[in-house]
Amino acid sequence: MGRDTPDDEQETGKSDAKICTCNDGKKTSENMGEVRKYDPTFNGPIKNRSCTDVICCLLFLVFLLGMAACSIIGYARGNPYKLLYPTDSSGNICGYDTGYTGKPYLVYFDMLQCAKTGTAVIITGCPTPQICVDSCPTTYWHYLYQVALEAQLPSPTKTTADRATDMICKPGTDTSVGTIQNLVDTDACATYYVKSTPVVGRCIPSFFLEITDLAQNLYVTASGIDYNLTNSAGEGITGTAMNEASYWLAKFMSVTQVIEMIYKDVIASWWLILAFLGIAMVVCFIWIVLMRWLTGIIVWFSIFAVLGVISYACYYSYVQYYDLKSTNVTGTWGYSEAFALNFSYYLKLKETWLAFGCGTATFLAIFVLLLIFLLDRICIAIELIKESSRAIGNMIFTLFWPIIPFFIQLAIVGYFGFSSVYIASIGDQKYYTNGTNTTDDGINYYLSRIPCTPDDSTQGSYCDFVKYGGTEYIVVMQVFMLFMFFWTMNFVVAMGQMVLAGAFASYYWAFEKPKDIPAFPLSASLYRTFRYHFGSLAFGSLIIAIIQMIRVALEYLDHKLKGSENRLAKFFLKCLKCCFWCLEKFMKFLNRNAYILIAVYGKNFCTSAKDAFFLILRNIVRVVVLDKITDYVLFLSKLLVTASVGVAAYFWFQGKVTYFSNYVPTNLNYYITPVILVIIGTFLICTCFFSVYAMAVDTLFLCFLEDLEMNDGSAEKPYFMSKGLMSILGKKNLKPGEKKKCCGCC
Repeated sequence: MGRDTPDDEQETGKSDAKICTCNDGKKTSENMGEVRKYDPTFNGPIKNRSCTDVICCLLFLVFLLGMAACSIIGYARGNPYKLLYPTDSSGNICGYDTGYTGKPYLVYFDMLQCAKTGTAVIITGCPTPQICVDSCPTTYWHYLYQVALEAQLPSPTKTTADRATDMICKPGTDTSVGTIQNLVDTDACATYYVKSTPVVGRCIPSFFLEITDLAQNLYVTASGIDYNLTNSAGEGITGTAMNEASYWLAKFMSVTQVIEMIYKDVIASWWLILAFLGIAMVVCFIWIVLMRWLTGIIVWFSIFAVLGVISYACYYSYVQYYDLKSTNVTGTWGYSEAFALNFSYYLKLKETWLAFGCGTATFLAIFVLLLIFLLDRICIAIELIKESSRAIGNMIFTLFWPIIPFFIQLAIVGYFGFSSVYIASIGDQKYYTNGTNTTDDGINYYLSRIPCTPDDSTQGSYCDFVKYGGTEYIVVMQVFMLFMFFWTMNFVVAMGQMVLAGAFASYYWAFEKPKDIPAFPLSASLYRTFRYHFGSLAFGSLIIAIIQMIRVALEYLDHKLKGSENRLAKFFLKCLKCCFWCLEKFMKFLNRNAYILIAVYGKNFCTSAKDAFFLILRNIVRVVVLDKITDYVLFLSKLLVTASVGVAAYFWFQGKVTYFSNYVPTNLNYYITPVILVIIGTFLICTCFFSVYAMAVDTLFLCFLEDLEMNDGSAEKPYFMSKGLMSILGKKNLKPGEKKKCCGCC
């Protein structure tokens, strides 16, 4: 008895794979792998299966133990307060260490020097002493001002006793001993300070200081001498310089104020936001149910709409061309207009419209030919999308399955975030010598600072704390944790895909739907996945994790080469980044299809990946058409659902729905805030819902291709596909005793 071939060309005898079908049901294929053979005992995901990729399973468990060991070391030896709280020049953590709990803010003696050093501050620290204080300065002060007030005669306004209150000095400094000039020259006290704002525990000059404000508060005249206001390096202090140093603080503060108002809006409208997200879930569910009737309308309407637009563009271009040709109109502008890229000039030329006409006519011809030759495959794709909607309708809990992987991924992100902070804080304090050359642009300072070991006489004076430096193994631990982050996240994604694939495969291979669908298909698929295929999940996710680590390394190299003039190295690096991006996309696609076949047949990852690859290769045209149509339908569905809920939220929070105006918060700073959150939340919900839909389409599609290869519609080998698919392909299941003609190759 003849057998049908896996693609439409094969039905007409036109096959690139040169597949022949004979009475014994055995198929052979050149360069495209061996097709699936008929198995009389197969009726869905195989239940009697064995564990796959055990070595990868054990390897993954070992790496998980290593990840746990790194976390334990970080939790035992790390101290995140080192990273959260600032540290002074003596290595004391402001607001945390004993004796400094009441001093949570860090003051820099000369913020201009810190800003001038630039990126070197990350390596060698700020070129100025820094101490912990209980509050940031709220006034302007300069040591010359103090000198002038102490020198006033006959009775000084300030005395040496006032220095302890007015001056900012290192702990233990006796300000009443010696002159102010000596205290400043030895870096025991700050030369000046200005109004400051606490930012992440650091006292930063308040943004946009006025020059006149500085002049009025810091200009000093004593004994007929005008003193120039300078810092410890002898550089003049001006409002312009301080503005430059405070520019990014201004940006930060403005963003902070906006974030604070947005936060208040969220607090005032959180229950309405949740209500709209609940409505979005309901709309997504209703839309998925309606997809079985709307898919064909959406696809065919969009196809003919594109066809109409291209046709009209072609018609309009030729009309314009013949009008300009018959009237013999030429452009009145010179060549300067053309070289100025003035588009209106080109629209005056008949050659432009001729080019438009030829181009659109070419696109129209290609589009029509593709439509004619791919008509059957478009119909198959639409029917598969409809069948996916039926499958989801019969297994409604599959829609809520993505919630579980989502929360697992959130837990993984939180775990790795905390672990990375603790591991990064394991490092010891690093001290560098004070730079004696702090002028110029910070380069001399950068070169003059070298690592030092502090003692009682040098700590905080000659030997300053700079940063918490990690030892060599900390970097290795951080890289290992990043790799495990990629591995575990991809493992969760793979797990979610395989569980859904097993459930939807149970639906397809049920001969009478929904009667033969097994009870609790999602739970059964989850059990099979973890019981037998934990190693296969680890194997597939390991491949993606390795590729992602290589991409991270390439991004790091690209960052290092930004200032380089080696264009050849940059070119090859760009090529490598592009290649590995494509490789990651391809492997994710292949893994997804491999997980489907693993869920159905229970074989190991490599065998399933090979079978999936050749199955797709034998039906490459169908795969491309289905993939693009599915992507288009799902994108349009996401867009429509998100837009509808977003528009409803916009009118609601703007108070346009007068009937429910009493339920709209009146104290919103930006009514658009909850609207944006609703739109973002709705899009994420749509992504979760329609990811299930996409997995259903892919699973049913591969099962459909396998069905075509294994069965021929006879009473002994009936098709499992729906009647809609059989009618599109012109196939049917024969009754007992009914014969089918041979394909002619036997």
